[in-house]
Amino acid sequence: MIRMLAPNEGSTNDSDNIASAGEKSNDKVPLILRRRIFHGIAGIFGFKRNAGLSAENGYVEFGSLGGETSSSRTLGTFAGVFSPVALSMFSALLFLRVGFLVGNAGLLVTLLQFGIAYGILLFTVASICAISTNGAVEGGGAYFMISRTLGPEFGGSIGTLFFLANLVSSALYIVGCSEGLVENFGPSGIMVGDGPPILPDGRWWRFFYCSMLNVLNLIVCLIGASMFAKTSVVILGTVCVSLGSTIISFIIQTPMEVPIPEGNELVQNSTYHVNGSFTGLLATTLQDNLYPDYGRDYTSNGSPVFFSTVFGVLFSGVTGIMAGANMSGELKDPAKNIPRGTLSAVGFTMVCYMVVSVLTAASCSRFLLQNNFIFMLPINVWPPFITIGILTATFSASLSNLIGSSRVLEALAKDNVYGKLLSFVSAGVYRNNPVVAVFLSWALVQLILLIGSLNTIAQINSVLFLLSYLATNLACLGLELASAPNFRPSFKYFTWYTAFGGLFGTLVMMFIINPLYSFCSIVLCILLILLLHLFSPSRSADWGSISQALIFHQVRKYLLMLDSRKDHVKFWRPQILLMVVNPRSSCALIDFVNVLKKSGLYVLGHVKVGPEFADLETDPTLVENSHWLSLVDHLKVKAFIELTVAHSVREGMHHLIRISGMGAMKPNTIVLGFYDNEEPRDFFQSPESLYRTNLFQDEFQGRSLFPLRKDLSEKQLCGSEYVSLISDILRMKKNVCVCRHFQLLDKTAVATQGRYKYIDVWPVNFFDPNSDDPFDTSSLFMLQLACIIQMVNGWKHLKLRVFLCDGRTTHITDLTDFRNSRSNELRFKQQLHLLRISASIHQVPEWSRLLASLRGGCVLQTSDEVQVVADNISRAYLLNVNQIIRQNSEHTALTFVYLPPPPRVKNSGQYLQCLTELTTDLPPTVLVHGVSAVTSTTL
Repeated sequence: MIRMLAPNEGSTNDSDNIASAGEKSNDKVPLILRRRIFHGIAGIFGFKRNAGLSAENGYVEFGSLGGETSSSRTLGTFAGVFSPVALSMFSALLFLRVGFLVGNAGLLVTLLQFGIAYGILLFTVASICAISTNGAVEGGGAYFMISRTLGPEFGGSIGTLFFLANLVSSALYIVGCSEGLVENFGPSGIMVGDGPPILPDGRWWRFFYCSMLNVLNLIVCLIGASMFAKTSVVILGTVCVSLGSTIISFIIQTPMEVPIPEGNELVQNSTYHVNGSFTGLLATTLQDNLYPDYGRDYTSNGSPVFFSTVFGVLFSGVTGIMAGANMSGELKDPAKNIPRGTLSAVGFTMVCYMVVSVLTAASCSRFLLQNNFIFMLPINVWPPFITIGILTATFSASLSNLIGSSRVLEALAKDNVYGKLLSFVSAGVYRNNPVVAVFLSWALVQLILLIGSLNTIAQINSVLFLLSYLATNLACLGLELASAPNFRPSFKYFTWYTAFGGLFGTLVMMFIINPLYSFCSIVLCILLILLLHLFSPSRSADWGSISQALIFHQVRKYLLMLDSRKDHVKFWRPQILLMVVNPRSSCALIDFVNVLKKSGLYVLGHVKVGPEFADLETDPTLVENSHWLSLVDHLKVKAFIELTVAHSVREGMHHLIRISGMGAMKPNTIVLGFYDNEEPRDFFQSPESLYRTNLFQDEFQGRSLFPLRKDLSEKQLCGSEYVSLISDILRMKKNVCVCRHFQLLDKTAVATQGRYKYIDVWPVNFFDPNSDDPFDTSSLFMLQLACIIQMVNGWKHLKLRVFLCDGRTTHITDLTDFRNSRSNELRFKQQLHLLRISASIHQVPEWSRLLASLRGGCVLQTSDEVQVVADNISRAYLLNVNQIIRQNSEHTALTFVYLPPPPRVKNSGQYLQCLTELTTDLPPTVLVHGVSAVTSTTL
């Protein structure tokens, strides 16, 4: 005998407590005296009293790693993102290496390489924007975003490589800056002419200049990143003026001979001096420079130049797209600042590079371009413009990367990725400035400077940045393919195509630039992943891990990798157990829940009620299982089947809830049909049904499979037992959804625009209204389900409406009540904004009158600890509520209504009657009660 559940449907501060530490200390110097001495010394160096001193270990803690407050976030889009990104992308390439690119690769290949590079960058920027607009972005920039998406092992390893990339990039731009100094003020420098050199030249002299510039970077970093970000606007303006003078010079300057630097020993020596030619804008010059003619690099001991060499140098100059993301800890609104600033800076620099490349190819001989990388200086209308541009662009870019590397190192220490190995870094933070991280980053940059050659450092820099871009695209691609419900970034131009394009492009170009460097960096990344997996103490539950979302799509052997202890609200999805009495009458509901599951677990559960199992000859579920599998194939739903035999439906439901699923893939939401006395509809035989079929007709025995009950006498599940099912589900800490009127759901009509326009949500407990109802777990659960439905094809055109009812039990009769009501609406609107849910909010004008008719009580009142149904006043109130919902549901395809928890069993009949009156004649309705968090405003 088939039994039925759905009759008609189927960071804390690490400073020690000084007082307590003083009590334990055996030092003869009193604690208060030591504190005064410390603060006196700190005052000499400009440190204020917010720095703490550990009485037990004696080190200074400059501020707190967790101390980022809104007051410290002072930077906007232009100063905090656009300027750092633009300066980083101009860097050493704009004034020092455009001639190297065009002179070797030719204009056409150079433009092609710029197209490839900016294509990769745009795809990666789309991924950066997706992550930065999908939740909270704190200090650590790109590392923070990647680590919180990929988890500690992947995030920590990629963060380490990204830290190294910033170090190499800082060293690269320092070398470029020193090269500009020597070419201007060294022997035969443009700015000294025929006079004696101001700066001597030589390998170690250049290392000395780089060291001095690195020290200057250190001083600025110690003063603070905010100061640099504010001055970066002025620096960018200076660079733009220099760039403008360069463009004007290309156009107005007359032909001239440009000397080749004495340091170019490939074509110069003590007795043989040659010059290059600046021809002005000529078509013949442009034609001569259209195609590749690779030569030798005079700055790298005459090493040959290839396509990969040119692209490595080119890409190293445009790797600054994360400079803005690295400043995330200082940005006012990272979710807005990062996309707007980064995209605008990328577009601006791309146009500038294209224009300068074309003008260079049309006005300079190839000999000049290959043998004088600083050719822009002598041809400028006022050469100091280029000097200023080179020094400001390269120095600011090196400073930006040093700041970024110190922030990433601080974030690694703060996250305890390497345990005690980096504990000293987290100890030295002053006013959110990671002083110790800055010193360590500076020292490592100093070591990298020993390499010397700008073009050699450029290739290492490009490979490391490409790997970090690959990780960013990989993180976003994984989230998109996993269909995580809470991955809904505000940035609308991101798709899995852009993420895959960025991932593929970065991987290919890495090996084109330098296969050896690429292979070594990937091996290092894999080793770091393994080491962090085995030894890292960081196992923060606040991070989440994308692996837990991706394992859902893997084969059976990966099910063992799913661990319920790693469940995280970031990757929550509905895992649904639908209790079905008879699939013949529940096709529409089964199909709808398949849409609602959002790539989660979906189980169709059915209870067969019968005698003792020992009295049966065979297990009846074995025979029916194949029919249910055929049902899944016919309805084209992605569901598992679970059948059980029990003495009662209630007992069988307990079995299914406990045993359905496997590992961490267990149902968290139970869906029931509504209990009423309507005649069930046969979807298999109805002429107008979308599910019409003869598949379930038994031709041999002349009967139908899944036969429907003929009258109410065959209905063996009583109302009190049905209400007990709901109570049992809630006691088992499962979310519950009760669905009614789904026999009316026509998915073809829903998918057709015009007839239905809305999905409605009523976040108020109509049985006991309260002003906090819209903000509790059940209401958030309803919003999440409504948002999931709206993300599915066929439902996307429907608009989400939320009917906000002020839950107070009095009229809004004065100004204070009105302000409170308005405050609740603003609070709810802010919540929708934080949850990234697009919905219109509608107040219900009649709500105050309805509450007044309830006379300050509730539908289910407590008397002697036994809930009883209110009198006719409550029934009239429910009928009026039902009328209001119906009046607003003319074009509604689906309605979500708050499901109050059931009363004690003695009053189950009255409770069921109230639900019936509340939902009479409504569109397909889902009554929802949530018991667990499904989303968060901090994601």
